[in-house]
Amino acid sequence: MTEPSIFTRILDGEIPAEILAETDRLFALRDIAPQAPVHLLVIPKTAEYRTVAELAAGDPALLAEMIAFAAELAAANTHDGDFRLVFNSGPNAGQTVFHVHAHVLAGGLTEKSVGA
Repeated sequence: MTEPSIFTRILDGEIPAEILAETDRLFALRDIAPQAPVHLLVIPKTAEYRTVAELAAGDPALLAEMIAFAAELAAANTHDGDFRLVFNSGPNAGQTVFHVHAHVLAGGLTEKSVGA
């Protein structure tokens, strides 16, 4: 049996983290090494799927939920709701945690959008 992923350990309360939002099957965190002003992670609560391809084959409804959840997060954290959704799949593609997760990347809120 493999070691629990960092995401499983966060869910189990072993590692402290601020969960920004969650549903019955998903949760979201800020990336600890952001690559954009808004860089959030959308993570299934199940560790059953290591990559997005495994998730698509095993539970396409959960994949659709992830995408809808990402859109909700982008709408709440950006001025226009625009975002990039990135899944790294495999070590040669930059995946370092083998518990499927999506990166939500966006420009963030502007001064104009927050009424400054």
